[in-house]
Amino acid sequence: MKLSPPPYQPKNTFTRWLDDRLPVIRLWHDVMGKGYLVPRNLNWLWNFGVLAGIALTIQIITGLALAMHYVASSNEAFNSIEAIMRYVGFGWLIRYGHMVGASLFFAALYIHMFRGVYYGSYKAPREVVWLIGVLLFMLAMATAFLGYSLVWGQMSYWAAQVITGLFSVVPFVGEKIRIWVLGGFAPNAATVNRFFVLHFTLPFVILAVVGLHVWALHRQGSGNPTGIEVKKVEEVVPMQPYYIAKDFVAICVFLLIFCSLVFFYPNVFTDPDNYIPANPFSTPAHIKPEWYFWPFYAVLRSFTVNFMGIPAKLWGVLGMGLSVLVWGLLPWLDNSPVRSGRYRPVFRCFFLLFLADILLLGFCGKQPAEEPWIRLGQWASLYYFAFFLVILPILPLVEKTKAVPSSIEEAEKKRTDA
Repeated sequence: MKLSPPPYQPKNTFTRWLDDRLPVIRLWHDVMGKGYLVPRNLNWLWNFGVLAGIALTIQIITGLALAMHYVASSNEAFNSIEAIMRYVGFGWLIRYGHMVGASLFFAALYIHMFRGVYYGSYKAPREVVWLIGVLLFMLAMATAFLGYSLVWGQMSYWAAQVITGLFSVVPFVGEKIRIWVLGGFAPNAATVNRFFVLHFTLPFVILAVVGLHVWALHRQGSGNPTGIEVKKVEEVVPMQPYYIAKDFVAICVFLLIFCSLVFFYPNVFTDPDNYIPANPFSTPAHIKPEWYFWPFYAVLRSFTVNFMGIPAKLWGVLGMGLSVLVWGLLPWLDNSPVRSGRYRPVFRCFFLLFLADILLLGFCGKQPAEEPWIRLGQWASLYYFAFFLVILPILPLVEKTKAVPSSIEEAEKKRTDA
């Protein structure tokens, strides 16, 4: 049930005149103000969507500043970044802000997604909200990969070589696709130029998709930790000032962490090899992507044996692709009538194991492609896919859930009494 808030009413001559010609105040009222009602029991995990938006804003602002000085050329890309760091006013701050902002954006995004899984945010009637969110995740991954390649250091160059090399596993046309993407047989000047254009353009596509995500969310209304739909007006509060104030506190903490990393630990997420200019004739001992790709990189490396006449490399590419796409299948894989993990004790255990499994996959993805990390990655990949494709579909058939309260008000009363 979605309650209808009171409509926006202009209060003076100017606001009436503006609302008649350009209803921007009405838009704010309906999207972020008193015109948008949200469940009163949202916890701090609901702030990470806004934090991801703040990180995206930082990325766009710092990215535009960097684009003014970056030279999209294989000969000058690395030197132009070094020049930004040394000679452009506050260039070091802009570049470090962009680097740290990317990591914090993915950190907020992952927490936002895990919260959605635990509280069943993908269930009806919010399937479209979830699907748009998964699309946003894939667009963010593509944008991050392109941006990482633009540094044109050793790790960036060879990461681009490895990832674009995955196209070559496509039967018959794979090698042609790889050459078309790179603009040659190996990463070169054309690669840098086209990667720069795509990296510059995609954030604005992401911004548009964020708008769709918010639109779809407002169409159905926000979920809440109980998974129970709103039934009466006492269970909701206006977005402004209640949750705007809560978001402001979260943003302040986020910016404190952001500034601490930028000023004191800017390279904590950066591989030292990326401060070496790209050299096509010198392969790094251990090629690995940025930390937010490590779990999926571990899945890619977990397929080591040809099977059913299909090469192991192709299985790895298919596995890595499915490890991302499977998130979009969640609304149809989990048929439990209970949304929230708060009332699903068995699901909660499997979910905690899933979180540990993601951390293990990330750790294996960081390590060299050797034993025991390959074997550990294989076991972790097995549980990763089992969680989505086996556990979630079967669990509703055997799980005994806790009694679900009839309303948010009743749920909050029980928690208060307990």
